[in-house]
Amino acid sequence: MAGEQHLLSTEIVNRGIESSGPDAGSLTFSVRVRRRLPDFVQSVNLKYVKLGYHYLINHGIYLATIPVLVLVFSAEVGSLSREELWRKLWDSTASYDLATVLAFFGVFVFTLSVYFMSRPRSIYLIDFACYKPHDDLKVSKERFIELARKSGKFDEASLEFQKRIVGSSGIGDETYVPKSIASSENTSTMKEGRAEASMVMFGALDELFEKTHIRPKDVGVLVVNCSIFNPTPSLSAMIINHYKMRGNILSFNLGGMGCSAGIIALDLARDMLQANPNNYAVVVSTEMVGYNWYPGRQRSMLIPNCFFRMGCSALLLSNRRRDYRRAKYRLEHIVRTHKGADDRSFRCVYQEEDEQRFKGLKVSKELMEIGGDALKTNITTLGPLVLPFSEQLLFFATLVWRHLYLGGGGGGAGAGGGGSTSTASPRPTKPYIPDYKLAFEHFCVHAASKSVLDELQRNLELSDKNMEASRMTLHRFGNTSSSSIWYELAFLEAKERVKRGDRVWQIAFGSGFKCNSAVWRSMRTIRKPLKNPWLD
Repeated sequence: MAGEQHLLSTEIVNRGIESSGPDAGSLTFSVRVRRRLPDFVQSVNLKYVKLGYHYLINHGIYLATIPVLVLVFSAEVGSLSREELWRKLWDSTASYDLATVLAFFGVFVFTLSVYFMSRPRSIYLIDFACYKPHDDLKVSKERFIELARKSGKFDEASLEFQKRIVGSSGIGDETYVPKSIASSENTSTMKEGRAEASMVMFGALDELFEKTHIRPKDVGVLVVNCSIFNPTPSLSAMIINHYKMRGNILSFNLGGMGCSAGIIALDLARDMLQANPNNYAVVVSTEMVGYNWYPGRQRSMLIPNCFFRMGCSALLLSNRRRDYRRAKYRLEHIVRTHKGADDRSFRCVYQEEDEQRFKGLKVSKELMEIGGDALKTNITTLGPLVLPFSEQLLFFATLVWRHLYLGGGGGGAGAGGGGSTSTASPRPTKPYIPDYKLAFEHFCVHAASKSVLDELQRNLELSDKNMEASRMTLHRFGNTSSSSIWYELAFLEAKERVKRGDRVWQIAFGSGFKCNSAVWRSMRTIRKPLKNPWLD
């Protein structure tokens, strides 16, 4: 336990005036101990840096060869005068007949054609929509507890626990929940799940098709992700049936993949667009709050009740080159990290039944530590793809030096008897930490909870403005699961902060345990949209 003290943080909480007992009428305080994210930027694993550089080399081989060829060619041509250059060209081509010259140009054109046809297609984000529920579903924190009490499913201890969690969650007084949570009946039914799914998915898609002027029949790829609610027929089939989409559409339904599934769905849509030219893809990300409502008393399973709120995002992707001018963003990178091979990571967010046979999501106390480890792996792999060369050079050089130094000096530290004093230079206290603010102008971090956002801001040394979109999304809409990163991007657009050429980093994490990143580049300066969930 002593070795884990640096992962714990303490907080003194004012519990107010005691109403009963021997301390009635006096102020009471409690000490809350929380597990923090590990300081992962201080313990970067070299193998993940190697993986990132492996990605970079695979995609950047031309960057290493073309400059050398250009330098050699420039040096050769620069040593000749104009008359000498023309004489050499004439002498070298005069010996060839017309058929040889035409054959050469034919091979040259064929090679260029193969290159341009085989290279990956650019994936454009035409536009996206985030569903904003009706005001009659809006609840304050106090109203949320009243609805939970009205349902009659919780004892006073469970209600008090949820009240404390909601009070420190960072969630505001204007989030949305389905009306079914106040019912004394079972909310985890297929009828309730389908009703909520129809509301949020069709609401987001109606707005998307209206904004993009795309007919549903024009969509060639459809990917839907929802972790908990997976009916038969699937949610993707519900959408196809509702909008009467075409019969040869490539549809996919992802389930059980947690809050990071939005980027996984995006990755799948990208792969489908690479294999199917001149096509549109729609990605829908959502979660069903009512279907996942836990009515029991186990505290680790009550936590999701306090954080998750209604929400849905829908985005339209295209691989058509003619959509270059109308697109908002171009997809640059996707990096996915999966820690499911580790048993602790696999079970840290786990759906099961409690002692009363109530189904719910059990959240482990080790979630912060496990999430920090997955996040460390992901951003270390992403770094070589996005960081400026100066940052990469400093980071990689100090990391390798520290790795070799500690490896070489570890054996001699305890080998001496009582002899001479070591004259070795002092060990470095920490590696050079890259400044990710040099790689991105905007950050969309999954709005899981206030404590998670606090620790991420501290570890990545982000400013309050960098984290504003995430904190405001958590406060206004709560944790909307995989769609939260799109509410954050909508916030940035509503504030007109996204300029042409800006880079946006979306990062999400969820059960499994997974951490995924998507990097976008803005194709134009984004003006305030006419439809946006933040336009109150």
